[in-house]
Amino acid sequence: MHPIVSLEGRTIVVTGAGQGIGKAIVETVVALGGNAIAVDLNGDTLKAVAAQQPEGRVLAVQGSVADAALADRAVADGVARFGAVHGLVNNAGIIRPAMIEKMTDPQWQDVIDVHLTGSFYWTRAAGRHMVERAKAGDTTGGSIVNISSDAGRKGSIGQINYAAAKAGLLAMSMTAAREWGRYNIRANSVCFGVVETPMTEVVRGEKFRDGMLAQIPMGRWSTPDEAGKAVCFLLSDGASYVTGQHLGVNGGFHISL
Repeated sequence: MHPIVSLEGRTIVVTGAGQGIGKAIVETVVALGGNAIAVDLNGDTLKAVAAQQPEGRVLAVQGSVADAALADRAVADGVARFGAVHGLVNNAGIIRPAMIEKMTDPQWQDVIDVHLTGSFYWTRAAGRHMVERAKAGDTTGGSIVNISSDAGRKGSIGQINYAAAKAGLLAMSMTAAREWGRYNIRANSVCFGVVETPMTEVVRGEKFRDGMLAQIPMGRWSTPDEAGKAVCFLLSDGASYVTGQHLGVNGGFHISL
């Protein structure tokens, strides 16, 4: 019997791979037999992630995800190194919190550039390669996973930029699923609640902790490892007929039809 979740022989691009969820995804991809193209702005953390994995299994790419040329180059380098790119995880993210009336133009634009525009650049770059493979007769297909958030479905006080970008990723997933389904390319979103990462330190702090946990039926935060496993399921053939969907991985923080 074949394992339900395997990435044997697959190559996955992971942005924001230097820490937190991205790091956990890279580790899980490699553990499941795949190769990773790990992308991050921080070269030091990126090198550390690559060094922790078996030699030759991780290609480290340093730079900003908001650089369209970097996306094209990283996919091309990954194809040259591993033969093909089979998956993409748009995970890179930043926060620039402020109430609406106090938010500056740079605070708005920085978050949109990284979360939304950057994800478009990487989706376009990886998707072009996957479509070309399909047109050449390769039936392997591909899988794109956009890391969204419950903030994109509910809104988030003090983060209109982040919530708007994450909502945009839901539409990006659905559109890619519709356009590329005929090429066996799937696109889905994962909506996390609160994961134990540096980005969520404030909401997990003393001021907000009890109130946040009271809204989570499972009564705890998610670990990065749990987050990585959910993403890798969508990357694998275990989710071969799943596309255009939004998977909530949040301990019940957001429950809807």
